[in-house]
Amino acid sequence: MKHPGFWKMLTVAVFMALLGCLQAQEHQGHVSIILLGATGDLAKKYLWQGLFQLYLDEAGKGHSFSFHGSALTTTEKGQEFMAKVLESLSCPKDVAPPRCAELKDQFQQLSQYRHLKTSEDYLALNKDIEARVQREGLWEAGRIFYFSVPPFAYADIARNINSSCRPGPGAWLRVVLEKPFGHDLLSAQQLATELGSFFQEEEMYRVDHYLGKQAVAQILPFRDQNRKFLDGLWNRHYVERVEIIMKETVDAEGRTSFYEKYGVIRDVLQNHLTEILTLVAMELPHNVSSWEAVLQHKLQAFQALRGLQKGSAVLGQYQAYSEQVRRELQKPDSFHSLTPTFAGILAHMDNLRWEGVPFILMSGKALDERVGYVRILFKNRAYCAQSEKHWVTDQSQCLPRQIIFYIGHGELGSPAVLVSRNLFRPSLPSKSWKEVEGQPGLRLFGRPLSDYYVYSPVREQDAYSILISHIFHRRKGSFITTENLLASWVFWTPLLDSLVHEVPRIYPGGAENGHLLDFEFSGNQLSFSQQQLEQLVPGPGSVPKPSDFQVLRAKYRESPLISAWPEELIAKLANDIEATAVQAVRRFGKFHLALSGGSSPIDLFQQLAMGHYGFPWAHTHLWLVDERCVPLWDPESNFQGLQAHLLQHVRVPYYNIHPMPVHLHQRLCAEEDQGAQIYAEEISALVTNSSFDLVLLGMGPDGHTASLFPQSPTGLDGEQLVVLTKSPFRPYDRMSLSLPLINRARKVAVLVMGRMKREITTLVSRVGYEPKKWPISGVLPASGQLVWYMDYEAFLG
Repeated sequence: MKHPGFWKMLTVAVFMALLGCLQAQEHQGHVSIILLGATGDLAKKYLWQGLFQLYLDEAGKGHSFSFHGSALTTTEKGQEFMAKVLESLSCPKDVAPPRCAELKDQFQQLSQYRHLKTSEDYLALNKDIEARVQREGLWEAGRIFYFSVPPFAYADIARNINSSCRPGPGAWLRVVLEKPFGHDLLSAQQLATELGSFFQEEEMYRVDHYLGKQAVAQILPFRDQNRKFLDGLWNRHYVERVEIIMKETVDAEGRTSFYEKYGVIRDVLQNHLTEILTLVAMELPHNVSSWEAVLQHKLQAFQALRGLQKGSAVLGQYQAYSEQVRRELQKPDSFHSLTPTFAGILAHMDNLRWEGVPFILMSGKALDERVGYVRILFKNRAYCAQSEKHWVTDQSQCLPRQIIFYIGHGELGSPAVLVSRNLFRPSLPSKSWKEVEGQPGLRLFGRPLSDYYVYSPVREQDAYSILISHIFHRRKGSFITTENLLASWVFWTPLLDSLVHEVPRIYPGGAENGHLLDFEFSGNQLSFSQQQLEQLVPGPGSVPKPSDFQVLRAKYRESPLISAWPEELIAKLANDIEATAVQAVRRFGKFHLALSGGSSPIDLFQQLAMGHYGFPWAHTHLWLVDERCVPLWDPESNFQGLQAHLLQHVRVPYYNIHPMPVHLHQRLCAEEDQGAQIYAEEISALVTNSSFDLVLLGMGPDGHTASLFPQSPTGLDGEQLVVLTKSPFRPYDRMSLSLPLINRARKVAVLVMGRMKREITTLVSRVGYEPKKWPISGVLPASGQLVWYMDYEAFLG
């Protein structure tokens, strides 16, 4: 039995511990929260409610609060506005009305409006806060300044806070910044440098409110808690594609002054959707609760993102937008905006986990529904012998397999995490997420909701309420650091620069859009699925201006002609070559491609190397159309150009690469070495019927093609497949495929670019079959197709 003194000592110890806890709670310190832009739309819709929720959550836990609303409106109008907003605040459903009224009254008593503009105004605020803390016998814990103002006002406000309203020693400062954080990389760097001169990195909290949305915030914890299922699945071997989507039904009316400066890519894709992309694609750190570790892994994901090109995007603009801009910004009747209100983007990661997996980002205004989601669709290699009516949802591998982070709105109307039942039963934190039954008759991505395990938040919360709580508790992981911000702009700025003059596709808006905005991808290229009506070139005397067209299709020498600006032309040709390659591999198991040298194909080689990751290189044989008689390592060598701009960037088996044998026995193109005959025999042995699947040619200013020049004694006719020729230009000696061999090809593409080619294109358009004078006129595939690819300068001058 314990001595009575023991129980007395134990009671005293427990009492002292409890007293210590109570004293700790009573002396957590005073926090001042200053909302700048307190009368704006964002403050009215979300921020005051978020601050009230913070007060509800933290009242009675040891901190005292004061809330200061500030704007440029007069004190009288500001107080009137705040009174209306504070009266409209709401409590969670589990708070009884009398208690809610009491809490609202307390919050209103702690809130005041004041005019903040000059350094004197900020100095007065600082003195008021210090006086209150001293008067009430408190100590200051810290201050939060929430910048709900345009970025052009940041510098002046930051300067005033830093010089006149910083808290004293021992108290913290947190500065909350709202997007946009710049217009491009340069402006973002300038803004970051300016803010960095006033605040330390740990003091700044850049808000991307999508990171506060419950489904988005669950991506990393979900991946972490389900590692045992996802470790083997979350990669290029199993994932078919990733879709990150935000659709809106509203248009930009009332916001055109902002939208004209930023557009849909800067407004949504560069920030919200890119942040989600990194959460999906990044390598998981060992501790996902460490914001420093998460940041480093996000930065690594940014480094792995492949650069975007013009062909990585499709753009649209709803029909009424330009009229809204003219009306709201007082533009002339002739004004037509090029600002996109819709964008689809195709992104890729250059790492082992995600190589070849398309990441589709899409957002737009005036669309058919309001919805946001992240969808990871897995590959399906199964074939089920029984009909679909006999498939068992959690067993059949023929059903689609997908994981969906449903951000909100749409069919479900609320946040959710969904996992196909034929994948696995996921684990989610039971305190914050609950499994729910699918609503009968409701379908998602073509499947009934019963096909999924569905989880929704136990308590649905607004993103801003969550983020304001994280700011208060110094949880930096939900915010954008300077490094993170600049990495995003490094990724997006080159694409934005390339799209400055791009004309977006006009769409009517809403359900009337039909399939007009549907798009598809091939390699690294996006294009709308539904082509707009093609415009044909009129006859002589009514030639259109180049600016009248984006892509122009017509006939040239009775064969199809495609004409466009150089970048679009190269992208189109690269797409066509890839499509021909895929078709050939499907039919024959291999693709034989013969390529010309010179300067014109260099951009094409680079496009194929950097933008076509679905190209069947492993089944492709590469041949040369012609070669200069120089060593293969010589800068003049066509093979050297092919090696530098294409071969070193793609994975073609070395035995599928066929350079012309111009350098034999330490001699160049010596007839006795029979290099032409050796190449012809190699072609005959490997290429069925010596018929290449595709031959790429050019056209010189004198009408030559390959290395077949006017009045050439060999190669324009006869039975030889490969010939030695003479050029009027250095280096004089050449080896070339013959015209009869070229005409055996299943498809011949002729690429002609530059203003210098305008005269020869006009001349060749008028001549008949005269290969002795104009070798290019002899290109007429016997049973294949001839297609001309000309840029506007070559075709229209």
